[in-house]
Amino acid sequence: MARFFDPPQPKPQLPEEKIDKEYKSMRIKVFIGAFLGYAGYYLVRKNLSLAGPDMIEEGLLDKAGLGIAMSAVSIAYAFSKFIMGSISDRSDARKFLCVGLVLSALAMICTGLLPFGSNIALNVSLIFALMAVIGWLSGMGWPPCGRIMAHWFSPNERSFKMSVWNTSHTIGSGSLGLLASWGVVVFGSMGIAQTWRADFIVPAAAAILIALFCWWALRDTPESCGLPSVNDWRKDYSGVKTKGQAGEKLPFKVLFVDYVLKNKLLWVVAFSNVMVYMVRYGIGDWAPTYLQECGIMDKAESKLAFSIHNYVGAIGTIACGWASSKFFKGRCAPMNVFCMMAVFVGVLLYWQAGNIAGALAPDSASAITLTKTLIYAALILIGFFIYGPVALIGIQALNLVPKNAAGTAAGFVGLFGYLFGDSLLSKIFVGGVVESTNWDTANLVFVIGAIVGVVLCALMWKSEKKLA
Repeated sequence: MARFFDPPQPKPQLPEEKIDKEYKSMRIKVFIGAFLGYAGYYLVRKNLSLAGPDMIEEGLLDKAGLGIAMSAVSIAYAFSKFIMGSISDRSDARKFLCVGLVLSALAMICTGLLPFGSNIALNVSLIFALMAVIGWLSGMGWPPCGRIMAHWFSPNERSFKMSVWNTSHTIGSGSLGLLASWGVVVFGSMGIAQTWRADFIVPAAAAILIALFCWWALRDTPESCGLPSVNDWRKDYSGVKTKGQAGEKLPFKVLFVDYVLKNKLLWVVAFSNVMVYMVRYGIGDWAPTYLQECGIMDKAESKLAFSIHNYVGAIGTIACGWASSKFFKGRCAPMNVFCMMAVFVGVLLYWQAGNIAGALAPDSASAITLTKTLIYAALILIGFFIYGPVALIGIQALNLVPKNAAGTAAGFVGLFGYLFGDSLLSKIFVGGVVESTNWDTANLVFVIGAIVGVVLCALMWKSEKKLA
């Protein structure tokens, strides 16, 4: 008996007159399923960032403990994304994505139901363990989506279409803030004192509903639906060629050693991802705590800022993907460099908003209003431009390997981004910096990260020209 996650066998090809209509219909369904499915994973990823300030206020956590607890998702996700990437290249993407999303949501609901006491160390340990489980399960999200996009969309259309698809995580993160805010109001109206529990429970319930839709919409490969490969259908044979037959399982040694470890350009992309993720998650995940602790915004305003920062990223991702295709023939490095320079400006504004407002505003009331306005502007600027490199770096990884090694390459680059950029730098390191010094030092770290990100992204400029 075939294992549950094994990919479906290719079906006999449909009659020629039915192929175009079926292909177009299936690509729409599969794209929507992959989009909503990955958005669903972000409804059960960053919930602790929203609940954290209230838990600190109640004495359940401190800032260093919050940083450590938040890092668990990233650490587990980093390894899971890499390992799951290799497994997903040999699995049914539909089953892989849906099962992982349901299990992640159930684990997040459990976090919201746990009774926490006054022992901060014990609370941190419990949350760390649960977040690690969620992080591991979250690794079942991106790799099957990468597999789906590689099999259903050909190389010369991927830059734009994957940029559109990649807005799913910004839509998911933005919706997390709105769903959590709505849940807090509902919990409060029900007389539940610890309304922060809604930050965990309500978005997770929505994620389960999304998983049910994805089970209906997704299919693994065109061949499993009786269709030819997307390269044959679109007559597009550009990019790195698939090794062996379509859908063939390659040994892990070939996937990892030949296409990853020996691929020097993939290493450059991986290190670029470290800096991009450090700034991305360092700003986004700490924003609610930073804005509330410094008295810049209240709880509702900081959640709104979190959502706006993520939602505007969807527009920026599409714009960056379009510009990459329109002006650079699908090359990603030029746009990555430009975007990271803009992010550098945004991080500076985010850091210095209070000082700028104090110098320009005639009184304290005006200064407060101006500070909030500048913070919103900075988060919009950062959100608009940071998610372009997030998407394009993923595309760079896919373009450097054959299709049947797509999940492994994506997992490898993600391992660096989440383990080093997100968990070690943006969570543990920044949390420790804030606890021992202040928020100014933490914001300086983000400024330096943006500068290094510009340099690393630029290293792919000439190499992409040779591959084009």
